[in-house]
Amino acid sequence: MNPSHRLSRRDFLHATTGAVAVALLPWGAGAEPYPTRPVRLVVPFPAGGATDLLARLVGQWLTEHTGQPFIIDNRPGAGGNIGTEAVVRAPPDGYTLLAFDTTSAVNTTLYDRLNFNFIRDIAPVASIVRLPFVVLVHPLVPAKTISELIAYAKANPGKINMASAGNGTLPHVAGELFKMMTGTEMVTVTYRGAAPALADLLGGQVQVYFGTTPASIEHVRAGRLRAIAVTTAARLDLLPDLPTVSGVVPGYEATGWWGIGAPKGTPADVIERLNGDINAALADPALKARIADLGGTALIGSPADFGRLIAEETEKWGKVVKFSGAKPE
Repeated sequence: MNPSHRLSRRDFLHATTGAVAVALLPWGAGAEPYPTRPVRLVVPFPAGGATDLLARLVGQWLTEHTGQPFIIDNRPGAGGNIGTEAVVRAPPDGYTLLAFDTTSAVNTTLYDRLNFNFIRDIAPVASIVRLPFVVLVHPLVPAKTISELIAYAKANPGKINMASAGNGTLPHVAGELFKMMTGTEMVTVTYRGAAPALADLLGGQVQVYFGTTPASIEHVRAGRLRAIAVTTAARLDLLPDLPTVSGVVPGYEATGWWGIGAPKGTPADVIERLNGDINAALADPALKARIADLGGTALIGSPADFGRLIAEETEKWGKVVKFSGAKPE
């Protein structure tokens, strides 16, 4: 070895100690700290829904741990596209973020003309949670299993009504994927939101609905609805006795996911800092328990992990939208 390239033990320890110290520096040390002012977190749906709830939970944690307020800005309309476009056109400085869900992947195919390309124009920051669906039937439906529901639907083509919370919504595409993979003919009845869809299922006007666990669990426990399967690849801790749809329909999986994005061009170091803090929030026992109460699973990962999920889901649900022939309402 060239003597000039030798490093003494003391020099080595000094260098590594310095490196560790840099790694442990607080947010923004050595550069302009982020955030230095309030951050706007755009929710492209009305207040009270799952996206709004999760944005507020994460936003509150970030507010408490960064010293700057993360302000929720509800911008509903056009299936989430109005709020999304507002973020696409915002300065890429980390002070305008987007809370979004699987709907964004569906909209890419559902809408023929958008003023943006979601995958190109929104940089993935961090995934937040994955939420399962439950296959629900009215108690008067004789089917008590997925196999029986498929047989019942095939014996009564076009006579079973399946509720949809709106074209392109998660309950809609989950049901359409089921129809596509089983060859069943059920009539899709479209509602303006999950609440009226669930109300008509309770009333017996429709017979089948793919609902989220938070909205349906109490109805199932009270016997007002029958849950026959979950849409996840594995059984749920929340409903351990329910089998999976994939046990009968191999490869079937339909789960909603939520996350945070930023305008294209947002500095990589800002995205990494946000990703690290959001992952820390998801590991916080209190927030983790709150997500579990909703029947969800925290999705801790890198921006690249989230980007891959978005791309895969965009392709998957694009096929389902084309199969269903769904159009924007």
